[in-house]
Amino acid sequence: MPMIRVALVADTHGHLDSRIAALVEDCDIAVHGGDIGNAAVLAALQPRSGRVYAVTGNNDVCRKWPSADWPLLARIPPRVDLALPGGDLVLLHGHRLPAATRHQRLRARNPHARAVIYGHSHLLVADCEVLPWVLNPGAAGRTRTCGGPSCMILTASSADWSVAIHRFEPCQRGKGDGARGPARSRPPPMRTGNP
Repeated sequence: MPMIRVALVADTHGHLDSRIAALVEDCDIAVHGGDIGNAAVLAALQPRSGRVYAVTGNNDVCRKWPSADWPLLARIPPRVDLALPGGDLVLLHGHRLPAATRHQRLRARNPHARAVIYGHSHLLVADCEVLPWVLNPGAAGRTRTCGGPSCMILTASSADWSVAIHRFEPCQRGKGDGARGPARSRPPPMRTGNP
């Protein structure tokens, strides 16, 4: 039975933490939930297959991107639907939905999905109590990381999906990305069987 590992990142705002980039290299696919910041961020996402999917965020506009990157920006959609073993993944930024009802609305608008991935808030969230799951990998760069840069790794097979959360210590100014490793031990992966 095929299994696939998907790196979930968002809210890089022009900088991808190198520790997260290293995790992406061990995945089959990478998805970016918007507020990318420039083409270099997408180029730094190097999953095994080379497949990277991204959506635009509210800050992914020409005035905030280098002009040399505008042709790429013009090709990035606001939404991606991705068929994975065991279900569909929906990727969008989420900025057009009010925070108080965002998860409820994402579920109502995407009942066919197994998981909905979004960004915008920079808050790491794994809402897996009901389907579809609603996941926000947090901020994978330097801007408003809310406790440190973070991402998620989704493992999908036709029988089971699980998500592992990765959060790193914040970088100190002038010290690069650092290599101090995870800020705290990781919780066990969240799992669910087929719906």
